[in-house]
Amino acid sequence: MPRKSIMSSILDELNIDNTVKSKIWKRIDIVGDIAILKKPEDVDIKVLKLIAEKLLEKLKYIKSVWCAISEVKGTYRLRDFVHLAGEYRSVTFYKEHGCVFKIDITKVYISPRLSYEHKRIAELVQPNENIINMFAGAGLFSIIIARYKSVRKIISIDINPIAYELMCYNIKLNKVEDKVIPLLGDAKEVVKSYPNFADRILMPLPELAFEYLDYAIYALKDRGYIHVYEFEHALQNEDPIHKVFLKYESKLKRFVRFYELKSSRIVRSVGPRWYQVVLDLYIEK
Repeated sequence: MPRKSIMSSILDELNIDNTVKSKIWKRIDIVGDIAILKKPEDVDIKVLKLIAEKLLEKLKYIKSVWCAISEVKGTYRLRDFVHLAGEYRSVTFYKEHGCVFKIDITKVYISPRLSYEHKRIAELVQPNENIINMFAGAGLFSIIIARYKSVRKIISIDINPIAYELMCYNIKLNKVEDKVIPLLGDAKEVVKSYPNFADRILMPLPELAFEYLDYAIYALKDRGYIHVYEFEHALQNEDPIHKVFLKYESKLKRFVRFYELKSSRIVRSVGPRWYQVVLDLYIEK
């Protein structure tokens, strides 16, 4: 039975009303053999424990269930978690696009909902590019690109020591040591050692992408691509992509000779009328 049908049957068995059911549906992620439920404010943790126990019963490949009780926060972009059921373990191996990643869900940011973006960006990369990933986490963007494209080097940076350790492990696990160089530190400081280096720069951290754009431009070659991810609020008659582009355009006008928005998309909804947006920018310095 498909996962969606199983989840529907679980919620029906527990007599979860439709209002609560719709909130829970949108708040379940599977990372390896760990299920993550994101707690709606008005749903009791006891209800989520019952759902967790049913998940373990129905989905045999799930071994541990956790509840995220906070939004993403802090320098390392982490959530607060409570263990709900199954093995008391937050480390798992997560597979995506033919690659395998060791992940600790409580110590490093991970979202299976970015899976499409990981592959989409990889497909844009051209042979022999130098790439900088300014906010690499456990290395998913960098490693997937390295596995699928004949790049020269990917400088893969993260400030979180545990994310850096996991990234180093995952680089070896996926046999891309010859292409991906992991570096620990603040990206704006690290890229100072890479002036005019990159054909392409990834900025998949919405909280810092705009602030760090100047440093990305410094590390870009005379011409190249920058992929920025940003959160934006938009009213019913507003276009979140247009709002994000106007924001970045205000800075690009001051720092580069030519820029063009090659493509853009809404990656996902992250709240009522809040969106994660990606801009694929072509830049000539």
